[in-house]
Amino acid sequence: MRRMLDVTITDEGRDKGKVFKLTEMSADAAEWWAVRFLLAIGKGGAEIPDDAMGAGMQAIAVVGFRALFKLDPHEVKPLLDEMMSCIEIYPDPGNKNISRPLVGQGDVEEVATLLTLRMEVFQLHTGFSLPAVPSTRSNMATSAG
Repeated sequence: MRRMLDVTITDEGRDKGKVFKLTEMSADAAEWWAVRFLLAIGKGGAEIPDDAMGAGMQAIAVVGFRALFKLDPHEVKPLLDEMMSCIEIYPDPGNKNISRPLVGQGDVEEVATLLTLRMEVFQLHTGFSLPAVPSTRSNMATSAG
């Protein structure tokens, strides 16, 4: 069963009150994402522990997102885009029966919201929180996937 998480944006700004539904990637997809991320980090010159490649998404927590700043943006963009594929929006925040994939720039209008959502996707997959980004999680549930 894939984990799911609803995130309500509480920070002031254009996204305040929007509610997003995050869904964990399949194990295969998460492993492939983590391997590509670790390979990109390795090419960027970051040190990767010997056991990291076999640890999948958890290895990302060990290596850390700091290495992102050393990477070629053309390698990072597809990985960041893939993270966003885990996110849907509730068009009517009061109706949790209807969600849809993110489309267009109007769904997320603040850079801070993007960062928050990415960190929440990361935490959903690894169980590790990155404390630099405040969490606005509202609840967690599971669903068959």
